[in-house]
Amino acid sequence: YIFLDGIWLKMSWGGEVQSVSVLVALGVDEEGYRDVLGVALGCREDGESWRSFLRHLKERGLSGVRLVTSDKALGLVEVLGEFFPEALWQRCVVHFERNVLKDIPRNQMEPVSRMLRAVYAQESREEARTKAKAVAAQLRERKLASAARTLERGIDETLSYYAFPGSHWRKIRTNNTLERLNREIRRRTNVVGSFPDGQAALMLVAARLRYVLSHQWGTRKYMNMEPLHEAEIQQSAS
Repeated sequence: YIFLDGIWLKMSWGGEVQSVSVLVALGVDEEGYRDVLGVALGCREDGESWRSFLRHLKERGLSGVRLVTSDKALGLVEVLGEFFPEALWQRCVVHFERNVLKDIPRNQMEPVSRMLRAVYAQESREEARTKAKAVAAQLRERKLASAARTLERGIDETLSYYAFPGSHWRKIRTNNTLERLNREIRRRTNVVGSFPDGQAALMLVAARLRYVLSHQWGTRKYMNMEPLHEAEIQQSAS
């Protein structure tokens, strides 16, 4: 499993403060341990930046990817198939829920959030689709047609995790593990403020990632991968 995201930082350039993106790839290996696969400076979170980053990961030997979890970042989804055609793409459920909720009045956010969570509490992809249709109908009854359309158009992009063992669903259907890492990075970079250039931003991010990897993740297994291995053995034998 791999997780992809970009973090925006401030950079001083020619007396002006500009934004620079740092692209991060996190992976869970065949033994269930997390690892930082790569970090790179991106001009923007666009297709060309992601293409360059994914090519870099591929050339370094990244293979055997079953699932890629990310937000629907500009350009990312379009280039994934060039490098990992065998992998499924999982749109982060948390980001998708935020997209649905952005058109919801504040006084209706909590009940609608519960409705959306119920979609992902289902036991199969088919049941989740059925529940999503019911939720969309309820949204229209509440005069929330825009949110209903967002749900209907994007729901299938968020259900790829059902193709994998149920014990993994909670951890692979969102980008939460990478989001938590990004929050830790931002906590450190906020102390710095604006960086003198993109390379300085990249070096600080990389240093913080190395610290987390060596002190927090190095000896702690994140997932039990046996259910995935057993499912793949059964699939190849059938």
